[in-house]
Amino acid sequence: MSAPPQLPELVIRALRMSLERGYVQASRSETGRLLATLAATRTGTIAECGTGCGVGAAWLRTGAPKQTRVITAELDPELAHGVMDMFAHDDIDVMHADWTSLAEHAPFSLLFLDAGSAKGAPREDIIELVEEGGMIVLDDFTPCPSWPPLDQGRVDRVRQEWLSDERFVSVDVMVAEDTSVIIAVRR
Repeated sequence: MSAPPQLPELVIRALRMSLERGYVQASRSETGRLLATLAATRTGTIAECGTGCGVGAAWLRTGAPKQTRVITAELDPELAHGVMDMFAHDDIDVMHADWTSLAEHAPFSLLFLDAGSAKGAPREDIIELVEEGGMIVLDDFTPCPSWPPLDQGRVDRVRQEWLSDERFVSVDVMVAEDTSVIIAVRR
């Protein structure tokens, strides 16, 4: 068996910042590689709700074509400004703002929902941020082979609603044994 592919330098910097600040909940490499792959298919502007230490944004920038704008919003001022400094020369726009502030830069061809507040927001608010044919990516779901999807013995309403919304073609993709991602493409 061969070793996994090397992590991109931009991602390594963001992961280092996560470790230095004590954050262990950064976007996983499996999810990151999927984000980079999806970003590679996008033009225009792509965005992330919930920068954290910049790991998701780093994966998006790594995959996105050079002319694709990458923007991310973080509510925590210390994190936002730390990531701004880290990405100062990397063509990633970091906003110190709530994720709802991204609306002024919409529509997006890809929107990654990494902030818990965005994942729990009314779908209508999220849908308006994405152009027709654009995709929404939601991470950190527990894989479930049944329908309706369950999480800790209860129906996972967020996942169920995204997967059954007829305005989207959606799929729940298991990226590792213990985590899955929803990809929803707007019709």
